[in-house]
Amino acid sequence: MTENEIGRIVVDAAVKVHRALGPGLLESVYEVVLARELEGRGMRIERQVPVAIEYDGLKFDEGFRADMIVEGKVILELKSVERASPAHKKQIQTYLRLTGKKLGFLLNFGEALMKDGITRAVNGLEDEFTRKGAKTPNEESPDFQHFAP
Repeated sequence: MTENEIGRIVVDAAVKVHRALGPGLLESVYEVVLARELEGRGMRIERQVPVAIEYDGLKFDEGFRADMIVEGKVILELKSVERASPAHKKQIQTYLRLTGKKLGFLLNFGEALMKDGITRAVNGLEDEFTRKGAKTPNEESPDFQHFAP
C-alpha cells in the first residue's frame, strides 16, 4: 500500500472520529479512538513511538515521540487545540526529515470542522501533484497542504 493510499484512509478515519466525538476532548482520547478506527480498517498502528535521532555523530535514543505511525510509512501528529500554529506544522515536517518518511499529517481535532484541522506534509513524496507538474496548494511552503475532502 502506498503512502497516498494510507493517507486517504487516515483522512477518512479522522473525519469519522471527529464527526462522532466533536472537538474539545484531550488529544489522548482522539489518539486511542483513531488508532482503533484505523486498526478496524486493517491498518498496522504504532502509538507513542520513540524515534532516535543522530546529532554531531551522537545517537539519542529518544529524540522525539511520534504520536502514531501507520503501516510503518505515515507519521501522524495529533493536536486538540483551537488552531494549529506554524510551529506545529514545522514539527511534522521535521519528524519526516529526521525519519526519512515521505508523508505525514498534522491532525488537529480542536477545529470545529475536521477538514480545517488536516495538514498534509510531504518529504520527497511523488504524488498526483508533483507527477503532473502542478504546484501544490499551501500556505507556507510547498511541503504543506491543507486537506479539503
